[in-house]
Amino acid sequence: MASQCPVMRHAMKYTKLATATGTDMPTMMKKCPFPHHKMGGSTVAGISSLVGSHAASSSPTKSPADGCPVDSKKPDSSKGDKGSSKDGEGRETPFPYEQFWSDRIEAKKKDHTYRVFRNVERNAQTFPLAKVVKEGARAKQDIQVWCSNDYMGMSWHPKVQNAVKETVDKHGVGAGGTRNISGTSPLHNLLEADLAKLHQKEAALLFTSCYVANDTSLYTMARMLPGCHIYSDAGNHASMIQGIRTSGVPKHVFRHNDPQHLRTLLQQQPKSTPKIVAFETVYSMSGNIGPLSELLDVCEEFGALSFIDEVHAVGLYGDHGAGIGEQEGELRRMDIITGTLGKAFGNIGGYIASSSKLIDMLRSYCSGFIFTTSLPPTVLAGARKAIEILSSEEGVMLRKRHQMNVSTLREMLYEAGIPVMRCPSHILPIKVGDPELVFRLSQQLLDEFGVYVQPINYPTVQRGMEMLRVAPTPHHTVHMMEYFVNSLVALWKKNGLELKQPHCTTCNKTLQRQHWMSNSNDLCAGADCDKYVQAVAAC
Repeated sequence: MASQCPVMRHAMKYTKLATATGTDMPTMMKKCPFPHHKMGGSTVAGISSLVGSHAASSSPTKSPADGCPVDSKKPDSSKGDKGSSKDGEGRETPFPYEQFWSDRIEAKKKDHTYRVFRNVERNAQTFPLAKVVKEGARAKQDIQVWCSNDYMGMSWHPKVQNAVKETVDKHGVGAGGTRNISGTSPLHNLLEADLAKLHQKEAALLFTSCYVANDTSLYTMARMLPGCHIYSDAGNHASMIQGIRTSGVPKHVFRHNDPQHLRTLLQQQPKSTPKIVAFETVYSMSGNIGPLSELLDVCEEFGALSFIDEVHAVGLYGDHGAGIGEQEGELRRMDIITGTLGKAFGNIGGYIASSSKLIDMLRSYCSGFIFTTSLPPTVLAGARKAIEILSSEEGVMLRKRHQMNVSTLREMLYEAGIPVMRCPSHILPIKVGDPELVFRLSQQLLDEFGVYVQPINYPTVQRGMEMLRVAPTPHHTVHMMEYFVNSLVALWKKNGLELKQPHCTTCNKTLQRQHWMSNSNDLCAGADCDKYVQAVAAC
């Protein structure tokens, strides 16, 4: 079986060579890198089918070759024993690469997961208003943007713009090299010091994105720590999954936001075993906020390092915008924090903050940090100014207005019967549950009402969880909210969808908004639900 796999047959050659020479073969060469792959399976964190489902924590019982992304199709017997293709005269022909690419694209279109990138022309003077450029159209359409991750509008803040303009005149637009070869400047050091101070850590390290920061940091730490085990929340982002997967160390997936399940898994290993527990504070699609304090308690109980992604929280929560950790007073207990400069801080790039020794180790060993051009001076200056603003009284005011707008829009959607999902964060997912329908709704919003909300489908979310992901900002007005909700109501009716407020699953009464928001299930509150009281009494 292994000799037929295009990955494993090469690994077998290295095995034989290592045996003959008496040398040690790298661990990653000893087994197929895709043992738990599930072709076409849904993923909680939403990575592509070629990477596979993170949620599969146990070994599959099928044949090792079942679902292999490289050898997922049996050779066509008509092409000969080696799977080769021949022309009419019996001559071997090259693999039809372009046709293969075309077939893969067509498969995405057929299951309605093909992504269409909207050509949005942002305007620094009118945020969150913009224009969309449609293919073949002469005129640009005015639109309201309701799905931007520029959560606080820092990308167009006058002070941020001025900082970038001044930096262009002083330092140009490029970094000039990697951090090791002429690409480190005083601005890099100053921004890293700002981030360390923000998160109350000894040091910080910049990366080109937080995807890279998560991927390369988790991979490097797991490979360096002897006998390391990684414990990962089932809802983690693709970047964390990628770093965990490629590290090759034993991984254990605990149920989403479930400290007790994490404890059950951790107690199976000695306290002396190096362990990393990776999770997020705000989950980008569901809008869930993790039980940070409880998870940290479990990490400390079993001697595990906490690796915490605050990407969708930095700038938005806490007195200075340091995230959920600051809001809950837990910064000192968080071992490793990762964040982004590309969302609430309005620029681009990622970072990690921790102890000075860990940061120095990552600086010295992370290939994702070492072998790439560093962030340019314009980004560094813009990010420093954004952090300064969001750490100030102006930032406090923006966060208050932001939360007020989120609460107002959530209430409007609830009252209108739009199926906004229950979540405590600034993200408002509207569940649609069908890939074709969610694309149609998004297109109709844009074409008929000039409202832009990107459809979210697999692999970003599981199949059946397709949604319109809404992200209000402090700069959306009540009038904009009313227009947006009225547009959704009109399209819900046009497409024959039900407008219905959440109901008690026991007695079918409409749930009051405050009760619905403060509970994790769709049940009336105790005495308000006769059937619920009867059911409890019967138990």
